[in-house]
Parts: sequence; C-alpha cells; structure tokens
Amino acid sequence: MNIILLGPPGAGKGTQAARLMTRYGMVQLSTGDMLRAAVKAGTPTGLKAKSVMESGGLVSDDIVSGIIGERLDEADTVGGVIFDGYPRTAAQAQQLDTLLQDRGRTLDHVIELEVDEDALVARIVGRYTCGNCGAGYHDEFHKPQVAGVCDTCGGTEFKRRPDDNEETVRTRMEEYRGKTAPILPIYEARGLVSRVDGMADIDQVTAAIVTILDAK
Repeated sequence: MNIILLGPPGAGKGTQAARLMTRYGMVQLSTGDMLRAAVKAGTPTGLKAKSVMESGGLVSDDIVSGIIGERLDEADTVGGVIFDGYPRTAAQAQQLDTLLQDRGRTLDHVIELEVDEDALVARIVGRYTCGNCGAGYHDEFHKPQVAGVCDTCGGTEFKRRPDDNEETVRTRMEEYRGKTAPILPIYEARGLVSRVDGMADIDQVTAAIVTILDAK
C-alpha cells in the first residue's frame, strides 16, 4: 500500500507512522529527512537541492519530487510507503501521480488525523521531558508522581522544546491548513480521503487507521 498521512504538527503522525511501518512493512518517507539524506549522499537531485539551498533559495517542486522518485526506486519501498509532508501543493500531487504510475504503483489512501486546535495547543504547549533520560511528561495529563522528580530515573532537571509555545504552534497549524487546502479536494474527488479522530487515545487512532487500510 501507498498512503499519505496528513495532520498538523503534534497530531501524532510520527507515532502512527511508526506503528504502521511495523504492522505492514511500509517505509515512512519524510521529505525533510530525505532532502538532507539526498544532499549528503550526493545524488543527482541532491546536488541540485544543495545548490539551491546554499544560494538561499527555496527547493522547487521538481527537486522535491525528484528526491521522492529516487527514494521510490530503492528496494525497501516495495512493501509500500507512507508519504509524510508530501505532497504539499497541487503541483506536487500531480507529480506524485506520475511518479507512482511510472513505477506501476497506485495511491491507496489519504488519511487525515483531525484535531481540535485548542486542545492540540494545550497538548503541545504543556509537554516537557526529563533532561537526564528523556522521559515525557505533561503539565496536565501526565505529571511526575513526585513533583519535580522524574519517575524513571529520579532526575530533577526538566526541559521544554523552545518551539512548544502557543504562538509558534498556532502558526504551524495555519501553515498546515494552507498547504493541505489545495490537495485535499484532489483526493476527495477520487474517494481516497478518510478522516480519523486524532484526539482519541493512541491505540484507538491506530485501530481506526488499521480498519481503513484493511478494508481495501
């Protein structure tokens, strides 16, 4: 299967993608990671991307799609892929069609993790980790059993990501809505879009996605 997994930052795409990879043998294709890997490996498209990035320009749709194409030609993708962060534009959606058709593949599902924006902001802004072992906590939903002491290692130093603040999170959500708005109608017209409650328990979200994927 080849699927697109959509959802704003903090919706749980990474967690769900990891579970799907384990269950179905799929590979997660994250454009940011792939771009850096292609530049480092010196692939033809990676060299083009490096030149653009070094000049301060934005990497074009053609370059991004070229990197996707190079990755799809690697053997580990034959069991299916999860597109994460691609396509972001209508042009990239068209290019993805071509990339898959050229390789005898099809796009099977587009799954969007729906979220309540205010609740998601609270979820993200309240999270923090132990500075020693990395155990995760939350101001409201998962506090240490003893205030200020990590349940796992007993550490007393905690840290928060600098971008886990309300202004940044809401800006990222606006960007997500702006980027997905052009592509959702394309896939809705083909009957490929399914929506899952991203605010549900992690296991419930996984079960809902599995139900969708196993139905086809």
